Amino acid sequence: MSKTVYVTRKERFNAAHKLWHEEWSEQKNFDTFGKCSNPNWHGHNYDLFVTIKGVPDPITGFCMDLKDLSKIINSKVIDKLDHKNLNMDVDFLEGIKSSTENVAIAIWEQIEQDINACGCQLHAIKLYETENNFVEYYGGK
Repeated sequence: MSKTVYVTRKERFNAAHKLWHEEWSEQKNFDTFGKCSNPNWHGHNYDLFVTIKGVPDPITGFCMDLKDLSKIINSKVIDKLDHKNLNMDVDFLEGIKSSTENVAIAIWEQIEQDINACGCQLHAIKLYETENNFVEYYGGK
């Protein structure tokens, strides 16, 4: 009988961003986005948790080799986000407001296909912007 397990890999990246709506006044941007609307940008030390699900292989005991998962996350996400400006430097965030919610969705979109190709399913993205604030995304609409 097959048993599904959930495996999580943690990665980190540092990035700057600004939440700003051009049509609004500086005051309205500040009232809405607070410090995140700083005209000179600001940064975070993000913690990214990627959870996959699958059935362990009877020979290896893995549902996915974690070295392979790490390679996917690093090549598709971390290498593109780490020490970057999310508003200006990241191709897969172009035209998207760089809220943690939107970044989590975009990360999912970057890695889902490669994880599925390895025989597992992407289950969740958990992205910590600060130690107190994080977003969870489980795919779908």
